[in-house]
Amino acid sequence: MASRHVHVVPREVSPELQLRMALAVGVVFVAFTAIGIRLWYLQVEHGTDMRVVSENNRVRRVHIPAARGIVYDRFGEILVDNHPSFDMIFVPEDARDRRLVFQNLAHYLGEDETVLHELARAPSKRPPYEGIALRRDVTWETVVAVETHQLDLPGVSLSVGPKRYYPFGPLAAHLLGYVGEVGPKDVQDPTRGYRAGDMIGKAGLEKAWEGELRGTRGGQQVEVDALGRRVRVLQEVADIPGNSIVLTLDRDLQDAAEQALGERKGSIVALDPRSGEILVMVSHPAFDPNVFARGITRGEWTALLEDPSHPLNNRAVQGMFPPGSTFKIAVAAGALEEGVLTPFTNVTCRGGTWFGGRTFRCWKKGGHGTMHLHTAIVESCDVFFYEVGQRLGVDGIAEFARRFGLGMLTGVHLEHEKAGTIPDREWKRRRFNEPWYPGETLSVAIGQGYVTATPLQMANFVATVANGGTRYRPRFVKRVEAFDGTIREEIAPEIVGLADLKKSTITQLQNAMRDVVMSPRGTGKNARVLGVTVAGKTGTAQVVRMVEQGKTADEEEDRDHAWFMAYAPVEAPEIAIATIVEHAEGGGGAIAAPIVQEVLKRFFTRNQGPPAPDPAGQLGVQHAEAEVREAAPRETHEVRSTADHAL
Repeated sequence: MASRHVHVVPREVSPELQLRMALAVGVVFVAFTAIGIRLWYLQVEHGTDMRVVSENNRVRRVHIPAARGIVYDRFGEILVDNHPSFDMIFVPEDARDRRLVFQNLAHYLGEDETVLHELARAPSKRPPYEGIALRRDVTWETVVAVETHQLDLPGVSLSVGPKRYYPFGPLAAHLLGYVGEVGPKDVQDPTRGYRAGDMIGKAGLEKAWEGELRGTRGGQQVEVDALGRRVRVLQEVADIPGNSIVLTLDRDLQDAAEQALGERKGSIVALDPRSGEILVMVSHPAFDPNVFARGITRGEWTALLEDPSHPLNNRAVQGMFPPGSTFKIAVAAGALEEGVLTPFTNVTCRGGTWFGGRTFRCWKKGGHGTMHLHTAIVESCDVFFYEVGQRLGVDGIAEFARRFGLGMLTGVHLEHEKAGTIPDREWKRRRFNEPWYPGETLSVAIGQGYVTATPLQMANFVATVANGGTRYRPRFVKRVEAFDGTIREEIAPEIVGLADLKKSTITQLQNAMRDVVMSPRGTGKNARVLGVTVAGKTGTAQVVRMVEQGKTADEEEDRDHAWFMAYAPVEAPEIAIATIVEHAEGGGGAIAAPIVQEVLKRFFTRNQGPPAPDPAGQLGVQHAEAEVREAAPRETHEVRSTADHAL
C-alpha cells in the first residue's frame, strides 16, 4: 500500500502579530533589566545599609546604662544610692501608626494623648531604633497595663535600669546635687560619649564629680519580633559601675543641723579647722533630688524656679549677706597688727558717735561706757569699732579681711560659688566711678555697707582663727573608691593661704571670742555646751531695701539677719561653724547661737564625748580685765545698729 505524504504549507505571520511579539519581548527584557538594576543597587551599591536595616528588624543592639557610683558619708552611711526602676520606652520605627498607639496607651494609662506626643518628639540625630523614654520609674499599674496590652502597643516596651535614689530626701540636697537627662549639647559632643536618654549630673556633687560617678555603659545584642518585643539575648557586654565617693560630710551632724534650723530660711556650714573638711552644709529651703531622678515635670520645674524663697540656690556658697558684728574680728586683727590700738586702748561709748554731720548709733541705747578691745568684742560695742575703723581706714580693713579669705572664692569644688564683697577705695572707684566717703568706713567697720560674705566664707574665717591663722581650701570629698572597693584617690588637705598674724594677735582674738560665749556679759551665752569650752561671735546684719513709692514693705523681708560663728573646744579645736538665719525675729545671740549650740551638742555627745570638765568653762571664763569679771549679766541678744552710709 502506497503511503501518502502530506505537505504542510507554513502560514505566514502577519506583520501586526510580529510587532506585538516584539513589543512583548521588549517589555519582558526591560522589566528584567530594571529588576536586575534594582537588585544590583540594593545588593551591591547599598547592600551594607540594607543589611543593617534588615538585621535591625530582627537583631538590635541595646545599650545598658551603667549604675552611678554610690556616695557615702564619712562614717560609711549611704547618702546616694541606685534603685532598679521600670522605664517606658518607645521606638518610633516599630509603630506604623503612632497616633493609634498613643491613643491606646493614653486610654490604658488614663493620661492625655498630647502629653505622650510631646514626650515622644525624637531628638535630632537620633540613631534608628534608638528608644525614647516616655516615662521613668513607672508605677506597677503602668507596668501591668503595658505588658497586658502589648499587641495594641507596637513600639512600646519596658526597660529595667538603675535610678538614682536619695534615701534622706532633701538632706544636704544642695551639696549632693541631682541628676537629669542629658541635653543636646552633651549628645552632640562625641568626646563625651553620651547618648540620648543617658543621665548626667546637673548640680552639686553629682555634676562636679560626674567623671568619677558615671561609669561605663554595657550593651546587648537582642533578637526582637515584629512588634519590637525582645525574644532573646544573643550577646552581652556587662556595664561597669561608676566609682564610689566617700564624703567628709557627717550625716548625723547634718541631720542635727537641719533640725536645728527647722523651717527657717538660712544656712549652716561646719568645718574641721584642722583640714578644711566640710562636716555640715545646710541650705534652707531645700528640694528633694528624688524628683529630678524620676524625671521632673514641667510644672514641678516651673514651681521651683518661681518660688520666691529660691530653694534651688545653695545659700552656703551663693548667698551673699552682710556679716554684721562677726566682721569685727577681722577689723580687730587689723587694728592690732597695724598698731592703731593696743589691747588696753580705751574708747568711751555713750550710745553713739557723731561723724560727718550725723550720729552713728550703737546697738545699746545707753551706751557701754568705757571699752577696750577685749570687752568691745565680748559685748559687741559698735562705737568702739567706729573708732577703730576710722583709725585703720577702709583699705586697712580690706587687707586683713582678705587675709582671712573674705572677698574671694574659697575654691570649694561646687559651681556658682560667690566671692562676696570686701570694699576699698579702688573697688568703689572701679565699681561706681566714685570716691570713697569717710562715713562709709564706719559702716564697713561693723560689717555693714558694701561688705558681704557667704556662710562658707564665714565658717572658713572662724576656722582660720581657731587653728591659729592657716586657711584651708574647704572640701567635701574624702576619697574615691572603685566599684570593687579599691581606693583610687585620697583627697589631701590643701593650704591656700595664711593670715600671717602675730601670735599675740591670734591669742587676743581667741580669748575675746571665748568670753563672748563663756563670760556672763558675752553676747553668745546661748551657745554654751556643758563640759565644752566654746568660742564665738554674734552678729546682726541689717537688711537695707528700697521700697518703691506707693508700695508697702514686707515686714518679714525687712527683718535683720542673725549670725553666729563659733569653734570648739577652745583648747584643741575640732569643729568650726557659722550659721545665718535670714530675716530673723531677733539678733544673733538670741536666734543663731542656740542653733549652733544644738549642733555642737550633737557633735560632742555623740562622737567622742566631751573633754574633761573645765570648771572655768562651766562657771564662766575669767576675764582679761577686772571690770568685765565683776559686771552684771547683760541681754542675750543684739539689737541692730542703725549705722548706714554718711555721705
